[in-house]
Amino acid sequence: MKKIGFLSFGHWTPSPRSQVRSASDALLQSIELAVAAEEVGADGAYFRVHHFARQLASPFPLLAAVGARTSRIEIGTGVIDMRYENPLYMAEDAGSADLIAGGRLQLGISRGAPEQVIKGYEYFGHRPAEGTTDADMAREHTATLLDVLKGEGFAEPNPQPMFPNPPGLLRIEPHSPGLRDRIWWGAGTRATATWAGEQGMNLMSSTLLTEDTGVPFHQLQAEQIQLFQEAWQAAGHAREPRVSVSRSIFPIVSELDHQLFGRETASTDKVGYLDEGLARFGKTYAAEPDKLARDLAQDEAVAAADTLLLTVPNQLGVDYNAHVLDSLLRYVAPELGWR
Repeated sequence: MKKIGFLSFGHWTPSPRSQVRSASDALLQSIELAVAAEEVGADGAYFRVHHFARQLASPFPLLAAVGARTSRIEIGTGVIDMRYENPLYMAEDAGSADLIAGGRLQLGISRGAPEQVIKGYEYFGHRPAEGTTDADMAREHTATLLDVLKGEGFAEPNPQPMFPNPPGLLRIEPHSPGLRDRIWWGAGTRATATWAGEQGMNLMSSTLLTEDTGVPFHQLQAEQIQLFQEAWQAAGHAREPRVSVSRSIFPIVSELDHQLFGRETASTDKVGYLDEGLARFGKTYAAEPDKLARDLAQDEAVAAADTLLLTVPNQLGVDYNAHVLDSLLRYVAPELGWR
């Protein structure tokens, strides 16, 4: 069994060609797509976080709403940019959303992607300490988050509080037991995947790697996964780690599918520059179900991961994206032994 979910960026634009024309549309349709995904048998609803963009941004109200409207699927992020976060406030928000969802939150975090604005995190009140980088700051915020999610007291109580305190030092409330083990690090390189394994976070790897060695994307990503698992084992963590990979996958089972994605049947990896360095982008998978199953069976990273997230074109609307999920689950997943 492989867990299969979707990952939405929550794009919106006032264009008449878009089914998602406002921030309200993006949020409400995200909830409806999660409900539809659960109904067709998918396992997860994940959302990308981008600041200063016409996309989904503040994730926790959305995650809480999805948690309240669903009962089974995992809900998560892919990923939250930790440069922007107050980790203690984030722990409160995450604990609340997880409790509303009954312990289904899978929280993907990372250093973040290239931004819409220059040093956007500074507008949120966060600046790297002298002699450190924004990536260092993201890891510091992450370390604090992971620490407080353990649920141990650390804050000295007021001797004359407004309300009675439990004995000892106080912790962040509400605390959701088990959430610490459901934190994922979005790794763009083999080195950051190794670091994630050392820290005891699950691995989340997308359709983009910010390095290139000349091998196909899926092989480079499979190497990343192997290094993560080796680092996890060497660190001696007690539980089994989880790994997710994202893919753009479109089973062609209707004339509309062919019109929209038929041109992607010859898609290949792409190599370009991102953040002033080489990056490799994974291809789009689009084909009739039998060929799609054969192609996906050759993807080494998909085979190595326990979770597959479909990056959905959310501007095509809830009904079409639910159709894409249903087509994959109905026609392709059984051929690969995932269902």
